[in-house]
Order: sequence, then C-alpha cells, then structure tokens
Amino acid sequence: MFGAIEAGGTKFVCAVSDEELKIFERVSFPTTTPEEVLEKIFEFFDTYNDIKAIGIGSFGPIDIVEKSPTYGYITTTPKKGWNNFNFLGKMKEHYNIPIGWTTDVNAACLGEYEVGGAVDNDSCLYLTIGTGIGGGAIFNGNFIGGFGHPEMGHILIKKHPQDDFEGVCPYHGDCLEGLASGPSIEKRYGVKAQELETDHKIWEILASYLAQACVSYTLILRPEKIIIGGGVMHQPQILDLVKEQFTTLLAKYVEVPDADSYIVTPTLGDNAGITGGLLLAKNSL
Repeated sequence: MFGAIEAGGTKFVCAVSDEELKIFERVSFPTTTPEEVLEKIFEFFDTYNDIKAIGIGSFGPIDIVEKSPTYGYITTTPKKGWNNFNFLGKMKEHYNIPIGWTTDVNAACLGEYEVGGAVDNDSCLYLTIGTGIGGGAIFNGNFIGGFGHPEMGHILIKKHPQDDFEGVCPYHGDCLEGLASGPSIEKRYGVKAQELETDHKIWEILASYLAQACVSYTLILRPEKIIIGGGVMHQPQILDLVKEQFTTLLAKYVEVPDADSYIVTPTLGDNAGITGGLLLAKNSL
C-alpha cells in the first residue's frame, strides 16, 4: 500500500492506493495552519498499518537538496504560517517509512510522464495555472533541478498592450504568476475566473502570457511535450488561444511537434498530482 500527499496552497489531498496505484480512499481539506493540516494528515494515514511509503508533492518554494540543512522545508512561500516550515521533518518524526519529496508540479509531471499523456515521451514539461503558477520537467526519467527546483512561474514576460495590471506576485509584481494566476484575475475584476464570459478579453491576455512562457521553455529546454493544468485551464477556450499565440510567437524558429499534440492539458486531469505522489512513494522503495 502507498500513500500520497498533494500539498497545495489552497487545499491538501491525501490518498492511499494499492501497489498498482489504484486509489481506494482519499480526503481533501483546506490549507490552513501547519499544525491543523498535520493533525488531519496523521488522522488519515494513521488508520492504515501497512503503508510502505508516502510520496509528497508540495507547494513551494521547497528545499529538495538532500545535503542542505533545510532539506524538506517549505522555504520562502508567501503562504502565511508556512514560511521555513520543516514539512518533511515533521512527517518523518511521525512515520518511520520512506517518504518521497518534491514539488507539487514535479509530482504532477511525474504522473503524466509515467502513466499519463507523456508516457510515450522521453521528456515533458508540466505547468500548472491556479492559485500560483509553477512548472516541472522530466528528461530521461529525471527531474530537472540542480541548486534547487525550477520556479517557472516567476519568469519575466512582456506585458500585453491592453493590460495595465500591476500584478499580484509579492516578490516580482508582474512576473508570469503575478499576471496570469487565478488570483490575478480575481484582483483585476473582483470575480473568479469561472465567472467571466468565455469571450472576455482577459483570455486573450492570459493566452499571450502563457504562450510567451511556452516559447521560453521550448527554446531553453526543448521538451517533447508541454502539459498545462490547474484551475485556470478549466476554461476550455484558453488552450486553443495559447496554441495559436505560441505558434505565432515561435515563428517556426525551431522545429516542434504539431501544436495540438505539443501543448496539451493533463490526460490524468486533476489526478495528475496525487498520482505522481503515489509514484514518488513507489519509487522511494
């Protein structure tokens, strides 16, 4: 039996599966304080006596460098109460089993790479557009990372000529996350993304920002597939807009697969992250 935690900035999801990764129980709860969240995590997993390993995909930034004194910490997050929190350490104090540890987007990327839309590829990049924006990439079975994990949501982009919004990122203002995340939409218009019309001008603006990001990732990393998930991508009109603007911006400078197969949404849907967590657990043995 394996356990998994998808630790998001808005909510946590915990699940247990059999060795074939078939999930037979899951719970979710809001991301409140570390103390309250840990209590709910322990309450869920403590009912099972035969969990062999747990995989955690966490919101960040986090420390993934095993030799670092803060390995396993959530570090400089703007999420109140979670800054410099030793998440992995608290889990290891409670459970004497292997625990896999990476970012939430790396976990989702792993899910799509191993059993989802990139199963036939040697490389893929996963980008999530939700409460924040983050990205992870896998090449030949390994996560991209060195001194730390990528922070793909904080790249700088050109502002759309019709967008005078200052951005919501507390560190960079109008970076990709500051301009294209879910909270940026709500801050602009006072309503959540799903409440806006499908032909609202914001979708063209957001597509411009996401297309710019995909061009940058393409030129730097050259993945075989870019998978874009997260709550904002539940708006069905945005994917085609991103692909159209990506094709225009790239201008055939480098060869890429057809846009319809290159920039896609997750095959696993909202299960990509928790599935990746279960794979982390399995791979930690």
